[in-house]
Amino acid sequence: EVQLVQSGGGLVQAGGSLRLTCAASGFTFDGYYAIGWFRQAPGKEREAVSCINNSDGSTSYTESVKGRFTASSDNAKNTVYLQMNSLKPEDTAVYYCAVPLSPWAPCSARYDYWGQGTQVTVSS
Repeated sequence: EVQLVQSGGGLVQAGGSLRLTCAASGFTFDGYYAIGWFRQAPGKEREAVSCINNSDGSTSYTESVKGRFTASSDNAKNTVYLQMNSLKPEDTAVYYCAVPLSPWAPCSARYDYWGQGTQVTVSS
């Protein structure tokens, strides 16, 4: 059974840091073209935050988090991370990791497997 289990998150003051973890079971992140991080704030649509191409190690980020967030993977642990620094109140949201059904689907593909979500709250 494919599962993505998230951990991390919590409450932090503006300017602080948090690290989110997403551990996979039932499949391997190794070689996946698209491992996505998303977030959804109250009353807003879900937005893509970051995408890791685990086949070549490249990453992409939405403009609002560039320079502050870093996505990474540890294939030995079958886990991906989202390191979030210089957090702002507008980063407050539920964060999700996700992957498409196909390991070869690009970052723009539909995502089929989702973590359970983790709340990140940044106080001002």
